[in-house]
Amino acid sequence: EQENTQLTGQNKVLATERDSTVAKNIALKKIGSVLHASNIHMEPIDRRRNGKEKETSKAKKVDILRITFDIDENRIAESGNKEIYLRLVAPGGIVLSSGANASGTLTGADGQPVKYSVMKEISLLQNQMAKNITMDWNQNGDYAKGTYTIELYNDGYKVGNGSVTLK
Repeated sequence: EQENTQLTGQNKVLATERDSTVAKNIALKKIGSVLHASNIHMEPIDRRRNGKEKETSKAKKVDILRITFDIDENRIAESGNKEIYLRLVAPGGIVLSSGANASGTLTGADGQPVKYSVMKEISLLQNQMAKNITMDWNQNGDYAKGTYTIELYNDGYKVGNGSVTLK
């Protein structure tokens, strides 16, 4: 009976250690499956009356901010649809948002709310890079002169950033 009691105690300790290890592995897999963005480029677009688009650097001529980026291959992330959140910060430090662009708030990796400007769902295949993903920001008013900052998020983690300056 003493041996049985001792083995039962050891069994409980081993079960607790196993559960802890499984939880750590799940957490590591979640962190490892976070995507990474590269080749982030923002192009200020002037849409002409004839429908053609031309890149411009003058704030008063900008109609659309077009953000293009790649998602690097990830060996851990499973294939399927992934949500990419774009946070566009204006020169005054204000996050651009509008109901027309379905702006909102996501929960960051640290549990804090993070405002975002646009969300896009993309289809990814495991071990394959997704190239030339495009997100557009249309603003009703004029754009201010200065530096606009781009931040991309996936699963609450910042996965890439960049900036562009309008004159």
